[in-house]
Amino acid sequence: MNLKIALFGIAKEIVGQSVLEVSAPEDQPVQQLLEQLRTQYPALGQLSSLAVAVNNEYAEDTQLLHERDEIALIPPVAGG
Repeated sequence: MNLKIALFGIAKEIVGQSVLEVSAPEDQPVQQLLEQLRTQYPALGQLSSLAVAVNNEYAEDTQLLHERDEIALIPPVAGG
């Protein structure tokens, strides 16, 4: 299946674009997608945390992904 992933903050800078399209096996869990992305973009693995939202809700690592899901990578945010 093809997944479209919206990227924000430092994740967007690491990947070099705001939307990333990747191929993944059908019903892949969030954790495997993160592992795939960290392999492809090693700097993502250096972030202190990286949240994944699926269909506008934070996703658990075990949540299964489907081709039409809206997926977003949300890196840690610093502020003051």
